[in-house]
Amino acid sequence: MPARTTRSEKLDLRLTPNAKRALQAAAAASHRSVSEFVLESALARADATLADRRSFSLNAAQWKAFLAALDAPPRPLPRLKRLLKEPGFFDAGPNQ
Repeated sequence: MPARTTRSEKLDLRLTPNAKRALQAAAAASHRSVSEFVLESALARADATLADRRSFSLNAAQWKAFLAALDAPPRPLPRLKRLLKEPGFFDAGPNQ
């Protein structure tokens, strides 16, 4: 059995009475407390949302193109170069 981690953080949220009733009904149907149900549901949604940002798979041709893009020299960005040469807002003195 995995070790339990102490829950020390709290998250408050406001919801409508209908939303609260729906969560209570769903929690009861899953034999969970509302807190357990909401936490498990929210973490599952977070995992799904972040999944494509953590890893991705490529076939051989895509992998080759990906490596080529990483190894390629940066393309010139003249507008960015010009922007970085201009004095910034905070670079100006108080009398300017």
